[in-house]
Amino acid sequence: MPLKFTSNGVATMNKITKKQLVNAIFIGSFSLVLSGCSTIYDKSVQWEMVKPESFPVLHAIGQAPISLQKSSHKTQRMLMAINASKLAAYAELAEQVYGQQINGKVAMSNLLISNQKLTASVQGIIRGAKVVKSYPVGDSYTTELSLDFKDVYDIYLSSKRSKKIKDVQYY
Repeated sequence: MPLKFTSNGVATMNKITKKQLVNAIFIGSFSLVLSGCSTIYDKSVQWEMVKPESFPVLHAIGQAPISLQKSSHKTQRMLMAINASKLAAYAELAEQVYGQQINGKVAMSNLLISNQKLTASVQGIIRGAKVVKSYPVGDSYTTELSLDFKDVYDIYLSSKRSKKIKDVQYY
């Protein structure tokens, strides 16, 4: 008999029944948890390509001084300035596409700012940019770039497919 009554009418359970009750509660809750996480259902997913409605065009300008390039030959300084201005324009495009990371550091001494330092960095890959113009302006060289995101989208499609769930079937 699982329940025993004392002389004052209080019901008590013996130790074997308490253990059985704990086991039954544990097994019941464990079964509920496992049934919610069942992996017996398999599925098949079909993907559909998604094309954006519009494509922006970004523009960037890079400039570099000619006379400050480290070369003794005028022609080589010009070529180095052309490359430097192109790199500066690419950095500006990367900043527009990916953003710029700003790190700041402030040192204090006796509740006064003794040193303040800000650094900015840009990191990214630019594909599909086109040189619009490259020309000298006084002692500097200027390069203008444009980045049409239609071209970027086409490059992306050729390397990775943009996907959207079209249909899911469970078996």
